[in-house]
Amino acid sequence: MYVAVKGGERAIEAAHDWLAEERRGNPEVPELSIAQIREQMALAVNRVMAEGSLYDPDLAALAIKQARGDLIEAVFLIRAYRTTLPRFGGSVPVDTDKMALTRRISATFKDAPGGQVLGPTFDYTHRLLDFKLMAEGETPQAQTRDSAPEPAPHILHLLDRDGLMEPQPRHDTAPPALTRAPLELPATRPLRLQALTRGDEGFVLSMAYSTQRGYGRTHAFVGELRIGTVAVEMDIPELGFAVEIGEIELTECETVNQFTGSKTEPPQFTRGYGLVFGQSERKAISMSLVDRALRWKELGEEDTGAPAQDEEFVLYHCDNIQATGFLEHIKLPHYVDFQSELELIRRLRREAMTAHQEAAE
Repeated sequence: MYVAVKGGERAIEAAHDWLAEERRGNPEVPELSIAQIREQMALAVNRVMAEGSLYDPDLAALAIKQARGDLIEAVFLIRAYRTTLPRFGGSVPVDTDKMALTRRISATFKDAPGGQVLGPTFDYTHRLLDFKLMAEGETPQAQTRDSAPEPAPHILHLLDRDGLMEPQPRHDTAPPALTRAPLELPATRPLRLQALTRGDEGFVLSMAYSTQRGYGRTHAFVGELRIGTVAVEMDIPELGFAVEIGEIELTECETVNQFTGSKTEPPQFTRGYGLVFGQSERKAISMSLVDRALRWKELGEEDTGAPAQDEEFVLYHCDNIQATGFLEHIKLPHYVDFQSELELIRRLRREAMTAHQEAAE
């Protein structure tokens, strides 16, 4: 149980003031603007939007500024704000076949229809600090870019056509929204994917890494990784058809996994899938590996006991806001609890000492 701390209001107000002072930092240094964070820290903004389940770059940038760069705290702020928003309805499924691509690569086919687009990536950088970025008055150099490529079909369609890939699983009913109802187990694949896409990137990455090191039945190839913008449409009952209400940037990953067959399925390639807000390819790849690991039961595989195959373990522990809340609650007042345990330990020590003395006599 918690004990109310009386007379602490002034201390709390002072802590808030001190936090605001620390957030601002040295007043002689120009203050960061929301636009600067949004444009120059885009990957952090993307992560906050994905794990906060709200696509709004400006609000994500504001949350990062308010949280002093603590991304989990920023995610918490975004989720709290999202709960105040009205819900007018749901959008129709986005068509990623029509994605306006900025990046598209495949580790399985070199000459894929539509070509490969490297896009903005750290993959080929040397990971050396660029001290030119510390220069005052830096002016970016204009870059000549090719025009955006035409939308390209998914590469895995090639394997679909030849019958080498498992059929795309179909779900006839709309899945429940994880942002509107608590997670229940056993979870359907759409519900699992919702939990993973807003799960903590570090946790999902560690689960994906564990499957690559033998703790799970996955040996994956990146069939396709694509980043770009897609149209979001919504059905308007009064009109009788869907209208476009905006565009969002997404990262989509489809992995190809070896599968020798089971009692219920023939030998074929199987799928892993990841879809995340913004440019978040590490998260999308990790998500697709964990998605495949969690599908062992529906594919008729044996349970190896790997952590990434344990639905309850993965889904109940991937949410960083729930994890943070349970972790940080132990720093709140527990005076009564601790005093009772302190008295228990003292009593047990007295009894043990008395028993030791009697045995010695």
